[in-house]
Amino acid sequence: MKFTVTLSLILLTVGFTAFGQEPQSNKDEKNQMAVVEKGLIKVSIMYPFAEGKRFNMEYYETKHMPMVAGFLGSNLVKYTIEKGVASGIPNQPLPYMAIGTFYVKSLSDYQAAIGPNINRIRADFVNYTDVVPVILVSEVVR
Repeated sequence: MKFTVTLSLILLTVGFTAFGQEPQSNKDEKNQMAVVEKGLIKVSIMYPFAEGKRFNMEYYETKHMPMVAGFLGSNLVKYTIEKGVASGIPNQPLPYMAIGTFYVKSLSDYQAAIGPNINRIRADFVNYTDVVPVILVSEVVR
């Protein structure tokens, strides 16, 4: 009986050790991703939610964001598109309908690319929204 209990504890310990940890390669990939993004400039374009306002996600995803990404060229590392689904606080209104984010290597290169194209970018707003976006430029710390 004592032998069976001891053997069971050993097998449980081995099982938790073997299956309770993620593979080393996944850990390395996550660490590399954090290193890749650290120091990048993140430009977040946030579209506040308001009753009766419109946002065409399909157009934003297939036309507007690729157009702007094209202006950024090799300075662009990646971009993301998020669709707001809920507030972080129960029973509160959704803060943003959508958020588009560009990760770039250089703020000055970003500004140099957007500056000459700003009128074209703004003129495209009417094709997908009637909301004025809030823009936040930040540096990725981690």
